[in-house]
Amino acid sequence: MTTLIVTAHPDTDSLTHRAAQRLHELLEPDASRHGTVRLAHLAQEGFDPRFTAADRQTYLTRSAPDPAVAVEQRRFEDVDHVVLVFPVYWWSMPALLKGWIDRVFIAGWAFDFDDDDRLVPLLGRLTAHLLPISGTSPDAFARHGYLESLTTQIGHGVIDYCGMRRGTTAFVYDSESGSRDEAAAAVESAVGEVAAAIG
Repeated sequence: MTTLIVTAHPDTDSLTHRAAQRLHELLEPDASRHGTVRLAHLAQEGFDPRFTAADRQTYLTRSAPDPAVAVEQRRFEDVDHVVLVFPVYWWSMPALLKGWIDRVFIAGWAFDFDDDDRLVPLLGRLTAHLLPISGTSPDAFARHGYLESLTTQIGHGVIDYCGMRRGTTAFVYDSESGSRDEAAAAVESAVGEVAAAIG
């Protein structure tokens, strides 16, 4: 079993990176149980999230994708679990992570259509987990309907569309308003929940 942990944050000292590292630490020592664990830090690796005219042409013609996109797709060749660890910006994922999905999860790789133009999901072997880091409270998410919105956009609009199984969604809330100890405890709880779902 292989797990790919993906982050999208420019600051390596961020809570996002600490959560990803802590999850890696929980999973990696017990390789017999969890298998291989890999980290993909999109910002630090310089992934370009811009969907270009060439990407559009790839979609229209089903031609080979940009080499940088092909590299990202190859990361998934033996992966069973993917964990997206990201800060919540404007009640959604950062543009870097959304652009990564736009460019990498494309027709012919993540999904396709049959002769009757019906959707054919292609990533059914994967289980996707979400670990969002939010600066606001769970009450704010519930009050404004943002939890439902995020679940619809990412859970249904990406995970379900590509045929992935929905794993755990474990939020870290109030990441900017509490103490460092409170934030650390929230991270520990969230990564523990995801690790338990994987293991």
